[in-house]
Amino acid sequence: MQQERILVVDDEAPVRGIVAALLEHGGYGVITASGANEAIELLAQDPTYSLVLSDIMMPGTDGLALLDRVSADHPGLPVIMFSAVHDIHVATSAFRRGAFDYLLKPFERLQLESVVARAVEHSRHLRQNNAYRQHLEEMISARTGRLRATMQDLERSYDITIAAMGDALDLRDQETEGHSKRVTAYTIELARTLGVGSNDLRTIARGAFLHDIGKIATPDAILLKPGRLLPDEMAIMREHCQRGYDMVRKIPFLREAAEIVYSHQERFDGTGYPRGLKGTEIPLGARIFAIADTLDAMTSDRPYRKGTSFADARAEILRCAGTQFDPAIVEAFLKITDDQWIQIRVGVGQSASETALTFAL
Repeated sequence: MQQERILVVDDEAPVRGIVAALLEHGGYGVITASGANEAIELLAQDPTYSLVLSDIMMPGTDGLALLDRVSADHPGLPVIMFSAVHDIHVATSAFRRGAFDYLLKPFERLQLESVVARAVEHSRHLRQNNAYRQHLEEMISARTGRLRATMQDLERSYDITIAAMGDALDLRDQETEGHSKRVTAYTIELARTLGVGSNDLRTIARGAFLHDIGKIATPDAILLKPGRLLPDEMAIMREHCQRGYDMVRKIPFLREAAEIVYSHQERFDGTGYPRGLKGTEIPLGARIFAIADTLDAMTSDRPYRKGTSFADARAEILRCAGTQFDPAIVEAFLKITDDQWIQIRVGVGQSASETALTFAL
């Protein structure tokens, strides 16, 4: 394994010597510099250090200026600052400017070892990630044709993962079991009628399927409550849009779909939640989904009521055009017959073993 190299910067030779000795005893390779300018030159000649450990108070260019230069010229290289000045403002400034950590002189050997170990591990992970990313880019560039089939398999595995996430929600709320698959199929049909392209269609389908994923974090006492929710309970329930968005946006291939998760309870007239978006401020996928969601909610049986007919649902959706729903999308919705909607619903039920996305797309 390649030895981790650390650049120690301090204008006091005894301090440099002590810190270097402690680090070398810990198995690190150590290079020292007597000031910021010398450190900048060393980094310019050889930037492959794992860590910079620098004093703050130095004549000429101080440690904070060195920190700024390292952050600009060598992004990702961790810098640990140390100082004998017990000033919270100095420490705060260091952290704001990107310091990995901050030590006060005199520091204990174990304290130094612990902080350095964390910073070096951070640097190692960054190098590994960068190496992996570079290797992946080179591989994709060289094998684009051969990777197409692999990428299709990978995308299918993504959708299987999405399906598993949706199934996890169904296990919690069996009252709405199958809702995610049906509403996804309805959303896809309506999006196709509007002429949405295949790439956008996949994004919209994924957002539709995961629209309620934030409810995984909703307490059972609220999610499964049989009666009407109290105002404070309703406020907690409404948090599922934000919670779902925070969960889904962290997954790179779902970042665009996350916007639908975030906005699926918005209303065209601006009276929805969580942000009160209005009109075309609401993502297209969320505006399409709103109609599909209402269609399924009205036509599905619940323990406390029987589902309505598709004709009744159609009439209600038309009535709410311009308030709850985008009138242009309602117009497209009305072009799809009740028999078509019924066939889609039956198809979803017969394809229970398939993921919502694979059978629909």
